[in-house]
Amino acid sequence: MRKLLLILICSIVFGCNSKAQETRSKKQFPLTKTEAEWKAQLTELEYHVLRNGGTERAFTSEFNENKRAGVYACKACGTALFKSDYKYDSKSGWPSFDRAIAGNVAYSVDYEIGYARTEEHCANCGGHLGHVFDDGPPETTGKRHCVNGVSLIFIPKTID
Repeated sequence: MRKLLLILICSIVFGCNSKAQETRSKKQFPLTKTEAEWKAQLTELEYHVLRNGGTERAFTSEFNENKRAGVYACKACGTALFKSDYKYDSKSGWPSFDRAIAGNVAYSVDYEIGYARTEEHCANCGGHLGHVFDDGPPETTGKRHCVNGVSLIFIPKTID
């Protein structure tokens, strides 16, 4: 009986290693800085989102209502990520785009809340941007790039 109990306890303790408990692998990106350099450059919230994969509160981004023409770029390194033509109102509380600028966004799988989600990062510095969902506009890509506004800067289109 004791052997059976010991086997049961061992299988519970060692068998509870699910995908949700895996740690993120550290992919290398072209632009690298030390954590101290990132902390010196970014505000506390920007650092939390871009470097630690955090999320800003819904409906707090200045970009939710932005309808100007231009490009949304990475707050950490300035890489162009989304064109204003790709932006739409998803009513989710975060700036949403139906696609990214090809090659400028990298993707990984995130299990932080217990199931797989597609996480997106700046392909240049690795900054966490948000997640991609399959509930976007069906007339375009069907994708919703749900992005933390704090991870972005807006570069208005200049008149030629």
